[in-house]
Amino acid sequence: MSLKRLNPGPRMSQAVCIGDIAFLAGQVPNDLTGDITAQTREVLDKIDAMMAELGGSKADIASVQVWLSDMADFQGMNAVWDSWVDPNHPPARATGGVPLARPGMRVEMIVTARAPT
Repeated sequence: MSLKRLNPGPRMSQAVCIGDIAFLAGQVPNDLTGDITAQTREVLDKIDAMMAELGGSKADIASVQVWLSDMADFQGMNAVWDSWVDPNHPPARATGGVPLARPGMRVEMIVTARAPT
């Protein structure tokens, strides 16, 4: 079974594929000044871009871990999520509240998916 690294850097790769299973690095917003809806949109856009680079789409996502710095943001994140998720192919999902790496970061998402290519 092959192992492929996508966009490897000195600290981590943006994704690692083992066979046709892809493990995406935690996707975080670049703009930390936005509210939870803006940050969630940015993270989901990054996930869409990573999935496209892997030859897939959100329909290929098996599981998402959502980390929120404040669980009070749960409804705002869900509002954006609900407009993004493919209702015919919803992934398994878990959401938890955790301290995130940088001040102002409100959301991080970790994806496991099928990488068709």
